[in-house]
Amino acid sequence: MYPTGRVRAPAYDVGAFARALGIHGVAPLHENVLGGPISVELRVNDQIRAREVRLVGPEGEQIGIVPLDKALQLAQDTDLDLVEVAATARPPVCKLMDYGKFKYESAQKAREARRNQSLTVIKEMKLRPKIDPHDYETKKGHVVRFLKAGDKVKVTIMFRGREQSRPELGFRLLKRLADDITELGFVESSPKQDGRNMIMVVAPHRALKTAAEATKAARPARASDEPEDAPATEGTASQDATAEAPQG
Repeated sequence: MYPTGRVRAPAYDVGAFARALGIHGVAPLHENVLGGPISVELRVNDQIRAREVRLVGPEGEQIGIVPLDKALQLAQDTDLDLVEVAATARPPVCKLMDYGKFKYESAQKAREARRNQSLTVIKEMKLRPKIDPHDYETKKGHVVRFLKAGDKVKVTIMFRGREQSRPELGFRLLKRLADDITELGFVESSPKQDGRNMIMVVAPHRALKTAAEATKAARPARASDEPEDAPATEGTASQDATAEAPQG
């Protein structure tokens, strides 16, 4: 008979919960249900547990379905590793490869991808609907500088008091700014009202952004080259002076 009332059992212990309801034969969750922690590493050689595998050669050639013992023997004969590349396939797909070299090249590719990825920076510039002409030119100068550096700019018009009933003032101001910087960038996100603010996002043209990224990448290279050139010049000059001294 099932017990009455609410049964309180730990959420992770399915076995205890089943036994409380009188159901036997259910393994605890942490023992067999999940099958242990998930590993992100590929199974290699003796770690492979399948009886037979679909074997792929080192050059990608299809060898076919072979017993695991034979696949391990082939790996040993060719001085390579047997790597399980598709564990969920039936049978699992294994490939003959140099696993150490594979891991090294994968790490190099990941590092290169992180180095080449571009970080998008969004600057913000805030204006008032009734901004002074001089202040407008100053703010526009900052936007121009950000765009030349390859950064996006979020332009925010802040409304206060009765200005909130005149959204067309902010719209005209944003349109004026967009027209003024059209040679450097374009409107990526059109003006839209957001509470008391009106927001527009401008982005640099692709060619301008590429040039800015190239300039940023060239600066560390020039900085690293300069210290190496200076000592070589000094050393050469001192050697020449030493060589000419006995002749005098």
